[in-house]
Amino acid sequence: MPSSPTDNHFQRDIYEEVVKLRQEGRRGAVATIVNVRGSIPSFETAKMLVRDDGSIVGTIGGGCVEAEVWQAAREVMESEKPRSLTFNLNQDPKYDTGLVCGGTLDILLEPILPPAALYIFGAGHVSLNLSKVAANAGFDITIVDDRESYASRERFPEAKTVIAKDFEEAMAGIAPNESASIVIVTRGHRDDMRVLRWAVQTRARYVGMIGSKRKTITIFRELTKEGIPAHLFERVHAPVGLDIGAITPEEIAVAITAELIAVRRHSERALPHMSWFHTQKLNAGEENTELEEEKN
Repeated sequence: MPSSPTDNHFQRDIYEEVVKLRQEGRRGAVATIVNVRGSIPSFETAKMLVRDDGSIVGTIGGGCVEAEVWQAAREVMESEKPRSLTFNLNQDPKYDTGLVCGGTLDILLEPILPPAALYIFGAGHVSLNLSKVAANAGFDITIVDDRESYASRERFPEAKTVIAKDFEEAMAGIAPNESASIVIVTRGHRDDMRVLRWAVQTRARYVGMIGSKRKTITIFRELTKEGIPAHLFERVHAPVGLDIGAITPEEIAVAITAELIAVRRHSERALPHMSWFHTQKLNAGEENTELEEEKN
């Protein structure tokens, strides 16, 4: 069945809506009929966009097929991976709409994801290199530092946003979504703890903090004593980055970016994380044991 001017109009609307969703930091999934055999109540290349709130734009024919695709689209948004579906309208009674349709259609579902935002707190040597490497890997970079001489466009030309403000003031104006990542590489223990206190209470998918295991345990203990629930630290990577033996700022930037990619792509294989939170159960006994070992 050939497409009509109205069909093309729907598809233009879908493309515009996809751009709008990404600009708003939202999710969705696009369903496209990629193959048709026989007669179906639509046409090949027909598209339907399912937004994260369940609303749709366009159609792939309506009925039970569309209802099943809508449900699968919700799952694709969560998994962030494409999926293919095949419907045989001739053999399954539930697809009988009373129309003369007895064909088979294949549908491709593709996730629409917001840009991968990366907030880097600190503008020193590690940040300088991390910004470059992560930007090349497709992350939208925001640099935050309280020193204007460090947090500048000249130092970070690849960054989408550069914020030169006190950390508390900057954090008050940032609302990371569930696709965002936060890396904490400030110039001192005090600022790291201030940012981590805020970061674990955001919706960010990934939070990483530079520093030794001893520093990590000390900050964790101080923050939990303040009343921050221990489970909020489950997504914290500290020490940050994959364990590849990195030493220089350039190498550390690669290790952190590799870990960011692994989280972003839902890596299922075992990876050499350095994070204390990935190797320890968060209970007082083991925290004290680890801290004593670091002192010795």
